[in-house]
Amino acid sequence: MVKRLINKQKPSNLVQSIERTASILDVLGQYPNGLSLGDLSEQVCLPKGTTHRLLTSMVYFDFVRQNHINKYYHLGFKLVELGNNLLSHIDLRNEAHPLLIKLGEKIHETIHLVILDNEEALYIDKVNMSSQRGGLQMVSRLGSRIPLYCSAVGKVLLAFMSEPAATVIIQNTNFKQLARNTITSKEELAIYLETVRALGYAFDDEENEEGVRCIAAPIRDESGQVVAAMSVSVPASRMSINEMNKLLKSQVVETANNISHRLGFVKLRHQ
Repeated sequence: MVKRLINKQKPSNLVQSIERTASILDVLGQYPNGLSLGDLSEQVCLPKGTTHRLLTSMVYFDFVRQNHINKYYHLGFKLVELGNNLLSHIDLRNEAHPLLIKLGEKIHETIHLVILDNEEALYIDKVNMSSQRGGLQMVSRLGSRIPLYCSAVGKVLLAFMSEPAATVIIQNTNFKQLARNTITSKEELAIYLETVRALGYAFDDEENEEGVRCIAAPIRDESGQVVAAMSVSVPASRMSINEMNKLLKSQVVETANNISHRLGFVKLRHQ
């Protein structure tokens, strides 16, 4: 059975059919071009007959669809409908989106909005206007996740959560060298988070993806708690960290502060 990506303790009373259904959806989500019945059953470690019976019900309810030419299975459009319904009810996204668009029109770069979900950063909005200047085309998509330790948005979320919560997440982190400058130790990450708290923003200097640099700032709710982070991503070949600090930092922080203000937080003074 496929392991869940989230860090949750598995309950002892899981319904087997639902667990198997979740595994099938997880696997199909990793294959945009779809999978055959045989490949899918192998991925989820179930017999073909069992997998086919589950798929038949999932196709009926539109959670899965089947290409009638090559017979491959894909995620269904019901998931898109449910996902959009969920996102449309997130006040944060509704309040932030116009300001992300406004920033995108000014800087013509890729902008992300994320929240913390199960010890990972979850993309809930993306504005990509970089094509207007031949810029960065990122493969990130709504609903996908990235680790906290190697992303600018993740380090912002870690830096401004409670110390006990951050400690648990860092202790659970499996540090991997994803790019040339990835932080690979708890000690190095702890030092960097102190810098983030002091500055009020964070960088990703080719830590999550080669050739990509990011700058991120926190978004706060009416109580002052950091509930999200936003970032701007640029090609490393076009902009150094010093140039990002000079050209983008104030605009990113200002946009994050304005979103916080819309959520009821008293606007912070510009960094």
